[in-house]
Amino acid sequence: MADKSKARLMEFMTIKDVEEGLKKTQTVILPVGCVEQHGWHLPLSTDMYNAIELAKAVSEITGCFVAPLMPYSYSGGALPGTINIAPATISAVINDICRSLAAQGFRNIIVLLGHGGSENLRGIRDGLDICLRHDPSLSQAKVALVPFTDMSPTIAEWFKKKDFHAAAFETSLMLYWHPELVRKPWVTDSEEVMAMLRADQDAYQAVERPVDHPMVMPRIRQDERIKIGVLGDPSQASAEQGERMAQEVIEAMVELIRLMESAQ
Repeated sequence: MADKSKARLMEFMTIKDVEEGLKKTQTVILPVGCVEQHGWHLPLSTDMYNAIELAKAVSEITGCFVAPLMPYSYSGGALPGTINIAPATISAVINDICRSLAAQGFRNIIVLLGHGGSENLRGIRDGLDICLRHDPSLSQAKVALVPFTDMSPTIAEWFKKKDFHAAAFETSLMLYWHPELVRKPWVTDSEEVMAMLRADQDAYQAVERPVDHPMVMPRIRQDERIKIGVLGDPSQASAEQGERMAQEVIEAMVELIRLMESAQ
């Protein structure tokens, strides 16, 4: 793992530190996590670690700023420990943070998502799109929305194997970042539930249609059969795989930052 002692972390800075840093770089990463269940073997903070550890490592290489971690977003799940912030709310907060960063002189803003989720990603992307269209405070800034899982070919291969949430790829990353937080034994839901989740990562949702008409909104809750919430096989995880995935994401993010910094 990269030495992060030289990472430019805003949470530890003073006004003077920020002013001097802005003379060297106008690039900042905003890491966004999620407080979400990750089975019985990974902590609720897994998505936070994925965001902040990657941001620190990229800062170590590029010298960019890292804004303080935003811990909450929208999971959609309902197992104990999960704290959901509505996509509209999380989007509004991210927009305000981006406005504030741009007002200080940041010109390249990378919103790094440690948690994906279709509703979460859609809400944040739509909010940023409208904000960039209509807010003059962002007229000089370039904003990138980066789900970290989209930056790694190895993670893409795990996705093809129907390995999504709290399974081999996320467990591997946690074994690399913080092995002391990974617990054993590996426990998953029943084979029936696992087969359902492998078929569709959004199958955790139980959809009830009060009226059989496409214009009537459905009621969506978490399927009560799901007790653990692992989408894949965590027993296939290893720290070595975690390191490879992390390095792929870091290299891709460094390339993205160089591209944004060189663009006029």
